Formats: sequence, structure tokens, C-alpha cells
Amino acid sequence: MKVHGYWTLILCILILALVVPIDAQQSPPEIPDTPSGKLLNLLIEAFNSGEEEQWKSFIRSHWKEKEGMFERRLEFFKEVYSDIGGIILYRIENSEDYSISALLQAKSPCDLLVEWVVLILEADTLPPHKLNLLSVRPGEEPGFEVPAGDLTEEQIIDFLDRYLDNLVSKDRFSGTVLIAKDGKPVYTRAFGLASKRYNIPNQLDTKFNLGSMNKMFTGVAIMQLVEQERVSLNDLVGKYLPDLPRSEISKKVTIHHLLTHTSGMQDYWEEIFDSHWWEIKTVSQLAELIFDDTLLFEPGSDFHYSNSGPIVLGMIIEKVTGLDYFDYVRDYIYIPAGMINSDCYEMDTPVPNLAIGYTKMNYDDSRNPEGKWRNNLFMHVVKGGPAGGGFSTVEDLLKFDIALRTNVLISKESFDSLTTGKMKRGHDRMYAYLFQDRRVNDQRIVGHEGGAPGINANLDMFLDSGYTVAVMVNYDDAASLVARKIEKLLTR
Repeated sequence: MKVHGYWTLILCILILALVVPIDAQQSPPEIPDTPSGKLLNLLIEAFNSGEEEQWKSFIRSHWKEKEGMFERRLEFFKEVYSDIGGIILYRIENSEDYSISALLQAKSPCDLLVEWVVLILEADTLPPHKLNLLSVRPGEEPGFEVPAGDLTEEQIIDFLDRYLDNLVSKDRFSGTVLIAKDGKPVYTRAFGLASKRYNIPNQLDTKFNLGSMNKMFTGVAIMQLVEQERVSLNDLVGKYLPDLPRSEISKKVTIHHLLTHTSGMQDYWEEIFDSHWWEIKTVSQLAELIFDDTLLFEPGSDFHYSNSGPIVLGMIIEKVTGLDYFDYVRDYIYIPAGMINSDCYEMDTPVPNLAIGYTKMNYDDSRNPEGKWRNNLFMHVVKGGPAGGGFSTVEDLLKFDIALRTNVLISKESFDSLTTGKMKRGHDRMYAYLFQDRRVNDQRIVGHEGGAPGINANLDMFLDSGYTVAVMVNYDDAASLVARKIEKLLTR
């Protein structure tokens, strides 16, 4: 079972890139009679056929040859068609002789994230003008494009209300949304059901699964220990955990490596579900799953997002403080910040006002073709830990933000170190110490997101403008969709 989050976003965007439906009441747009337009038309015809031989023919005849790419392109067609079942063009955005961009809508959306994308196709300038480049970016749903120019707070709220109500009407959003300015909420709403079985509605104080966002709490805990000079960022793991089953981690990996996902450590999700996962409730039990794999690369030489690294950090926190990891985070992060509805709850015991996650994923990580919601209780850990899986609320996430910015939890110097990007992860995106650090239209945003089947949550701290955006849901990937829309509204 794989965990869905940032990479699910990338996958779903790529899936939707070759996929496209249309509003049934709109006539198909005319495709220009240019080399790029002809390629777009051929691509749509081939894909919509649903026939593997036609896909092979298109790839061989119209896609510029690149060594080793034929099978990957064919597999891409198969996966996309399986999820979507057809391509329909909605609108031509821009058109030139050798490049064209088009707005596409998923005919049967994969429900993971985005329904609308912009496909950009470039043709070779030399005859026979084969397909040279195919790329995609998220598109705006017609009628819900973010308006250009300055918007008042009232206009932003009105737009967001209409946008969210539209998603809810399509059963694509269930959760809570909070926007604050300088620590004061300016927008709060709750939608959908915390329990479909008992018809219990979500509320602002409903507890949602954080996914990987627990990593932020682990990062803050480590920085607290650094401030107290009980830990050093450049210390080797072996200084604190000399008897690890895999000595290369003790001897080569530093705390800095673990915080930045540059340790080379891998994941433990497959191991969890191959074991008695319902019994795993401690950091030491999680640690038993993570030391069989060798390092992927020499520590510090590359980046690999790892859930195993934060488990080692949790072990170090326990070793240095003498406290259970969960007790430490509760006593030194949640309580000082006033986060009264946050913890790593045990899912086999009743927890008041906790949302059940709902997913359209099967247990083998495929999409169920009927599009039916199922609860995710057998698809994630019974208790979260240093890498993720705890619970919180949008109100508590705001309190966490305030406590960080006002230096309640750590000093300003430590906060800057915690949130300043260390590893570049794409255009205007970096990874810091278990925090993400991004720039959007010259505005700096730090925070984290998390996701898995039936789980998605997002915290964005707009450091320049003073905004806080927290979105938590109990549907697949719906928080990321809404958070990115709000980001566009606040960074125009």
C-alpha cells in the first residue's frame, strides 16, 4: 500500500494530462489546421479509441523517437485510459504553428485531485512535425477561474464560498477550511460528514488525520533539543543510538540528513501491512520495521522522501529526554500551543468528534471502478507517530502556527532554521527541516501537507502577508485541491 500525498498530486496531474471530457452542453471547439493542431487531433482520436494497437501506431508514427520511451508511453496510455475512459477537448487556450495549449476536463475524473488541466503540446519544426513535447499543469474550472487584479476580502470569501459549494455538490469535498490573517480567523467553514454511517456532520473542531504533517511536530521537537544543547544537527545518529541493527545509519547519517530526507533511508509502509499492524502503537515497534533496507545513496548526496527517517528522530527524542515520544510532543508542543484537539489517537478505541476517512481506493492501491466510498480504517496505521498519522483540527493548526511565529515553542532563530529550505525540490520549492518552503509570486509559504487513502490535510503559513490557511478533509486529496485554489487567491 502506498501513501498518497505530494507524489499522488504529480501522478494525478500526469494522468489527467492525456485525459479530457467536456461539458455535454458545449460544442467541441475547432482545432486549428496547424502541425500542432493536427497532432492534438490525432492524439485525441487515438486515445479515445481505447485500442492498444491504435495507441502503438500513434506512438510509433507521431511521437518523436526517444530511446527506451516506447513501453513507458504505451503503459501511460493504458493507465490513463483505465482511470478516465476517454478524452474530450474543452477549449483551445493558445495556438501557434508548432505549439498549442488546450483546457481539458476529465470525463471520469480519477477523484484524486484535479479535474481540469491545461495540456501543452509542441511539434517538431521539421517535417514530418512529430510530437516533441507534451506537458501539463493544473487548469481552472470554467466559472471558477481566480479573477485577475486586486480582490477585497469580501470578494475572496464570496468566490471561495461558491467554489467550495460547487465541490460539495459534486461530492468532491468533505472537511474544514480556515483562513486567518495575523492570527485572526477571517474564514471558517465545515462541510460533509465525519461519519457517513451515523450521518454526523463535520465541524470546525472535528479531528482529521494529519498524514505526513506530524513530521512538523517532530522537527520542532528536535529544534527544541538543539536549543537546549542536548542535540546537535551535525551529530551522527550513532552518538545517541549506537546499537542500531544497521551500522551504516549509525556511522554515516546525521540528524541534519534525517530532517532533510537526505539520509538515503527508505519507507516502512509495506512492512507495516505485512505485519500485525493493529498492534503497532509505539516508536520502538515502528523502529522494528525500518532497518532491513540498505541506504539508497550516500547520506547527504541526494534527496529521497522517507518516512523511516523521522522514526529514527523519534527514537532520538525518546533517548535524549527519557520520555515517550507521544508524551514529549503533547507536553512540549501541543499543550504550550493550546492544541487541545491534537494527538496520535489509537484507532481501536473510541475518540470523540473524530472524522472517519473515506476513499475510492482499493486495498491493492488501485481505483475502484464503481467510484464507491469506503472507510479507510484498514488502510492506515492504528496509531500515528513521528512520521505521520496523528490527528488535529484546523483551529489547532492555527494555534500551532501562532505558537511558532510568536516564539512560544522555539526561538526566532530556530524557527528560521527550521523553515528555511535546504534541498531544492523543483521550481520555487525547497525542503527544510521537515517543513516545506515555497515561493509563489514572490510570497514565501512554509508548512506541510499529508495524505493517504481517505486522508488529506494542508497547512500553509504565508510568512510575508501574515495569512494562515489550514484545510483538513476525510476524502482523497481534496485538501490539496482547495489549498492550491486559496493560494492563488492570496498570491495574485
